Formats: sequence, C-alpha cells, structure tokens
Amino acid sequence: MKLAIVDYGMGNLHSVAKAIERLGYEAVVSGDAAVLLAADGILLPGVGAFGDAMEQLTASGLDGTLRQAVDSGKPLLGICLGMQLLFTASEEHGTHDGLGLLPGRAVRFSPESGLKVPHMGWNRLQFKQPDHPLLAGLDEGHVYFVHSYHVLPEREQDLLAVTDYGQPVTAIVGCGNVFGMQFHPEKSGELGMALLRNFLALVASGAAIR
Repeated sequence: MKLAIVDYGMGNLHSVAKAIERLGYEAVVSGDAAVLLAADGILLPGVGAFGDAMEQLTASGLDGTLRQAVDSGKPLLGICLGMQLLFTASEEHGTHDGLGLLPGRAVRFSPESGLKVPHMGWNRLQFKQPDHPLLAGLDEGHVYFVHSYHVLPEREQDLLAVTDYGQPVTAIVGCGNVFGMQFHPEKSGELGMALLRNFLALVASGAAIR
C-alpha cells in the first residue's frame, strides 16, 4: 500500500510519517504531483495560517492535484489545519477560499466564551456516527487539540465526532473518501493511533465510504 504525506512547506510532516511507521506502514513525504497521484491514500497535515497554506498549495499546483486525487477515489485525510483546508473557506485573517472538497467554513472561537484561545490540550471525543468505519471498534476518549479556528460544516451528515469547548466543536469529519481530524492523532495516544489505523484500513480496502 502506497501512502503519501503532502509536503507544501507547512505541518508536522515527519511526526505523522513516524506515526504511520509505528503502525507498520511507510509513507513518503512529497510535494510531487506524480507521487501523490500514484499513492493509494494521502494525508494532508497542517500547522499555521489557513491563507498561507492555501497560497502554498495553489502556487505549487497541489490544490488541483488533491482535487484530482479525490475525484479519482483516493482516500484523503486532513489533519489539524489540513482538515480546515478541506472546506470551502476560512475567516482567518480575512476570507480565504479552501479546497472546496466539503461545504463549510472555519471560524475563530468566540472571545465571549471566556475560554482560552487557542484551544490547546486534551479533550474528549463524542461520536456522532459511531457505526462509521473510521470509528469502527473504538470507544470515545481524549485526543490532543491545538487550534484557534474551528469548522462549521454545512451538512450534518459530514460530522462524525465533536468535542466540547464551551460549545460543540467539530473534531472528525467524513464524506465519501474525504476525511478530517481537527486534533493531532499522532500526538493523541492509543485513540489517535487507532483512528489512524482505521483510516489506513479504509485505504487498504480500496473502497470509498458513502
């Protein structure tokens, strides 16, 4: 099974690669369109500002590559900022278009909540669709978040799990062969690794989930 991690100059690429290695697989870190399109599954990590990330993806042409990969049926997993990039737009430092693979937008946590921003630390997942293959065999538990913006999906059916941070916060999304995790699964202990393992099982199955 060929796995590729998108290298566009932003994100904890090698920590994700090490997590994949611990699960018994190998992932190549690459910004080459041909390598990504030859992979069976793609991971899109991200740390930093949404606008900067989209600028990097667009300048390199990788935005089109990722859309092409998804259109061809390849499973794609966005992690942290990478999950936000899957959506239509973000309001981070102005309005920026995303990849448009899922409908919705990223917005900043409201300062009126009195909670610290960024949201940083361990929070418990609440499964909205516990029978979804990405959550198969797993129990709700804690995972590690670091983010100032959160996604508001337009379609309830795309929401697989939430956490609570003064309000329900989108934690895991999925539609077809497109998946996202707002937290860092590679830093989230046994549950994070189990979620990555389930994603890899979906890649290995070669079947998009509808």
